[in-house]
Amino acid sequence: MQLSDFHKDFVLHFGEMGSRWGIARTVGQCYAVLFLSDAPLCADDLVEALGVSRSNVSISLKELQAWNIVRLRHVQGDRRDFFTVPEDMWEIVRTLVEERKKREIDPTLTKLRDLRMAEPSEADAYAHGRVTELHDLIETMTGFYDELSHLETERLVAMIRMGAKLKKFIAGSAKVLPLKSKTTEG
Repeated sequence: MQLSDFHKDFVLHFGEMGSRWGIARTVGQCYAVLFLSDAPLCADDLVEALGVSRSNVSISLKELQAWNIVRLRHVQGDRRDFFTVPEDMWEIVRTLVEERKKREIDPTLTKLRDLRMAEPSEADAYAHGRVTELHDLIETMTGFYDELSHLETERLVAMIRMGAKLKKFIAGSAKVLPLKSKTTEG
């Protein structure tokens, strides 16, 4: 499987970006090849396309499966495992956001809850207040995310595309309903 210059450019960039996103370069490159493919690919196809070892591709595919962003497919008459990515871009984005939330936000929120419940000493009162503020902020944001995650894709896209109109609406409603944080409420 030979990659065109167009494919190579995308795959190399995705590998670079993957390393910035906290995944191995080869994981990003494997995903990019699968993303651009109009047919399921097996590990051998990825080895040939990327010029990396079979073990590197296998590890990358396992990681992509752990992230739930590749799907295992079987091809009739072939015993090998083949892989694809979802066609729906919004499904991909939703999956990535949910996985990042599970891996990064949820453990932090759990730790902040534990720290918030602790009785602070006088010396830690300011720090405890800051932890409480951070907890409340993240809790608010995850609540907002939870609401958005249940919207049908069409409604979510419509809301996102509203952009400036939504900003004007919120600015107008802020004049009517003052914004209060939990820490400033009495």
